[in-house]
Amino acid sequence: MDAVDVSEHYEVTSVDSPPSLLSIVIDTNPRAWAALESRLSLSQAISNILVFVNAHLAFSNTNQVAVIAAHVNRAVWLYPAAAAAAQKPLAAARDHSGDVQMQDVSAETNNSSSSPSANKYPQFAQIESSVFSSIQSLMAETTVQDLDQVTTQLSGALTLALCRINKASQALSASDTTLSNAAPVNSAAPPPVKSRIVVISVSDSEPSQYIPTMNAVFAAAHNQVAIDTIALAGDSTFLQQACFNTNGIFLKASNPQGLLTYLMFGLIPDTEARESIITPAHDTVDFRTACFCHGRVVDTGFVCSVCLSIFCEPPENAECLTCGTVLALGNYGAKPAVVPRRKKKKKKIANGSGREETGSATGTPKP
Repeated sequence: MDAVDVSEHYEVTSVDSPPSLLSIVIDTNPRAWAALESRLSLSQAISNILVFVNAHLAFSNTNQVAVIAAHVNRAVWLYPAAAAAAQKPLAAARDHSGDVQMQDVSAETNNSSSSPSANKYPQFAQIESSVFSSIQSLMAETTVQDLDQVTTQLSGALTLALCRINKASQALSASDTTLSNAAPVNSAAPPPVKSRIVVISVSDSEPSQYIPTMNAVFAAAHNQVAIDTIALAGDSTFLQQACFNTNGIFLKASNPQGLLTYLMFGLIPDTEARESIITPAHDTVDFRTACFCHGRVVDTGFVCSVCLSIFCEPPENAECLTCGTVLALGNYGAKPAVVPRRKKKKKKIANGSGREETGSATGTPKP
């Protein structure tokens, strides 16, 4: 029958797309959120972010997510939480005999991790419970002395996100048996995990965090990790450079109440899907930097020719504060020499009037 069958046969092959890891960094500076309370509260922002997380996970069952809080004095994991914290509700639910206490469905609450709701997807409920409980613990542990610090540990949160991405990439490479028989790894090859970092910023860029932040940005660019930013408030100078260097998206939210709209319509596609669509563009990028001597954000400064350190003013004894090289400023500050303009000679004609020499041998044509 195969000899007389003239129909066309097709072989359908399915190619699994690489998983996408979304790392979300939330700026949890209490002072910044207090100033933004009238337009958008922190609890409302987290609820909108969780909707965005659920949409990302709904695209594929292989997608992963990580949520990190950039606080005033440290960077904290919100999800995945520690194993001990995850097992604490289960241990508390046991009685003195060791049996697990049974609870009725009517006693379930949305924020209780020990009794997940039947109306929620288990993974969505687990992420929601972990994020809310971690945020409450973080705010409860924040003291008055911590509020005096205006620095947001953005560099530490970016470093944690990059470590999570590197760990996921290594785990996927080790589990894939086809990679062991392949050719040597090329640095320009795409990573096994489509990774990106989304930063929710509400505070100004801290000059003291410039160097560690840019180190994390350069590491992300080397590993092909895009950094996206939504600036709800403040001057995000360094994050604009981070998005530019990593081919990410920078969005300045004029209306913080539309956070979910910015997330769903601007940042929902991953790095692979962005090649087929038109992404939001940021026309102007603030390329100002922070000096190494005083931590000031400057647009014009002095650069060491050896280690490329930047100073807002010439260092003492013209010695670089980073590498110790003695620098020569030359004639900096001297007035430029002004060369007088050479006067052109005038050609005299018969009637006594004169005109400048134009260098043209032909006269003006008559009409």
